Amino acid sequence: MTLIQERTLGEKVRRDFPILHQEINEHPLVYLDNAATSQKPRAVLDAIQNYYQKYNSNVHRGIHTLSAKATDEYEGARQKVVRFVNADSYQEIIYTRNASEAINLVAYSWGLEHLQAGDEIILTVMEHHSNLVPWQMVAKKTGAVIKYVGLTDSQEFDLEQFKSLICDRTKLVSVVHVSNVLGCINPVEEITAIAHEHGAKVLIDACQSLPHMPVDVKAIGCDWLVGSGHKMCAPTGIGFLYGKREVLESMSPFLGGGEMIGEVSLEGFTCGELPHKFEAGTPAIGEAIALGAAVDYLMGIGMDKIHAYEAELTAYLFDKLKDIPEVKIYGPKPDSEGEGRAGLASFSAGNIHANDLSTMLNDAGVAIRSGHHCTQPLHHYLDVNSTARASCYFYNTREDIDAFAAALKDAIAFFKQFE
Repeated sequence: MTLIQERTLGEKVRRDFPILHQEINEHPLVYLDNAATSQKPRAVLDAIQNYYQKYNSNVHRGIHTLSAKATDEYEGARQKVVRFVNADSYQEIIYTRNASEAINLVAYSWGLEHLQAGDEIILTVMEHHSNLVPWQMVAKKTGAVIKYVGLTDSQEFDLEQFKSLICDRTKLVSVVHVSNVLGCINPVEEITAIAHEHGAKVLIDACQSLPHMPVDVKAIGCDWLVGSGHKMCAPTGIGFLYGKREVLESMSPFLGGGEMIGEVSLEGFTCGELPHKFEAGTPAIGEAIALGAAVDYLMGIGMDKIHAYEAELTAYLFDKLKDIPEVKIYGPKPDSEGEGRAGLASFSAGNIHANDLSTMLNDAGVAIRSGHHCTQPLHHYLDVNSTARASCYFYNTREDIDAFAAALKDAIAFFKQFE
């Protein structure tokens, strides 16, 4: 009797992603740039096309059939995000263009009003520029002081240093959940609990965790959490801010205009109710609806199942890379099951520039990322100019990793002949 091995998750879902079925430079596409942006399943593509073909209309502003349908779908998508992150209410989910805008919303609406000279903000050296620059701008305007948590010897969040930095002057802790370079998974629940003991607010950048694992804002306990649609199978141009209702209620509007008002007169205005208080102007309606479709797709698979499968890919990826002696990987090592870090590997290969490696891999149809990945301070901290990064998602397979490893070996061999 012949045993037929069950197909992996990656093999099962690949048919849902039309873009993956093409050749690049006469090679099958191997897409390993998922930490930068994810590909979109047919369900998401259909959702945004259906909006524009069948019920394109502005939301909240009309009683005709198309507007009512658009409003229902737009607000229905918000409810899906509520369930996805386990928020309490639709009033706690604010649509934004992206996670950067969500962080800026908090920085300008809450930060400028609540931070004063001498107050302290705690960030980490591993933050994406989107979670560095807004706070640097606010600190410059308010006189607040920014402190940075470094890394342990295993290149993870230094919890002991964090405990030594935080004090009663700390008003905000803003930290990434999963590093887009190191792949480390930060202890956000413990970080939040410690911060709250000192009366500080907490913002979590969950762009690299939401697509890959269950994220529960109640379990974390954070005051705000931001997500980016395009990293979780949704289109570009849509992200969201989760905020505790009482915190959002205390914040002033970030932008003014239509939709965010209650009443307007020549003397002034009143704000609308949450969440519309922070959503001025015509929103990205089709993109929000498609975000809801992406959430449906991910939850239909199951975030636990996605995380478990990606852990297997992570273990396999690291096994392949450890057989290449020139490769140095940054961040903690996974355990034998692939757990303990995210499914990405940022690496260097001797004196070969990351851009050269990426170019050679592209010739073989393999898409990876090269550069500083919007984390220049982290690269300075690591004393490396740039890194190459291969990042997996649940539609990747072991065959993708095999092709990547083979192309990487060939690229390294090519450049070594000139040393």
